[in-house]
Amino acid sequence: MGDVLVNIVEWMSGLPPFLVYLTIFGVAYLENVVPPIPGDMIVVFGGYMAGLGLLNPWLVIFLSTIGGSLGFLTMYGIGYKVGEGYKVGEGLTDPNKYQWLPKRKIEVVKGKLNTWGFRLIAANRFLSGLRSVISLTVGMAQLSWKRTLLWCSVSALVWTTLIAGAGFFVGENWEVVGEYLRGYGVGITAVIVLFGAYQAIKYVLNLKKKAKGD
Repeated sequence: MGDVLVNIVEWMSGLPPFLVYLTIFGVAYLENVVPPIPGDMIVVFGGYMAGLGLLNPWLVIFLSTIGGSLGFLTMYGIGYKVGEGYKVGEGLTDPNKYQWLPKRKIEVVKGKLNTWGFRLIAANRFLSGLRSVISLTVGMAQLSWKRTLLWCSVSALVWTTLIAGAGFFVGENWEVVGEYLRGYGVGITAVIVLFGAYQAIKYVLNLKKKAKGD
């Protein structure tokens, strides 16, 4: 385990249940806002403590879900404000400002997010390393906050149930779950990088093709 995680776990082990619950909620929230925080492993540890009878497993899942969802919405709100903003004339896509930006292309991307964005939100908890990016992006696209809340909550509920359940059932071997999560994260990152490289190559080839056609 990393030093930060070790310190948090050791500290949690000496806390009364109420403060452990509060810590799980706080870490689940901050994990979306400050990605280096090992939020998933704290949930796994919470599941392990529930397996020992020290915590209620359903409360661990509930607080992790609420914390994760609120963290997602916080980043969504930041993205919303950075994108078009709450006030007319303050956003990046204001036609009278930032004229060097490709406004038409931004609108195209926004349209695609309106089509696929909620599927991305529903999958966000399973995309390690991209959670904050996704929440910021859908905020900039100004997707419906109500539907965003629904799908980010569903995603958080499914994910936290899986990892808290893993901690509950593996018992003292709960740290092993971290190894699987790290391997999973590396695999997801590799797939994303390869997909990005494929899209970049495809884009360059299309540009060359258009250039030859002209």
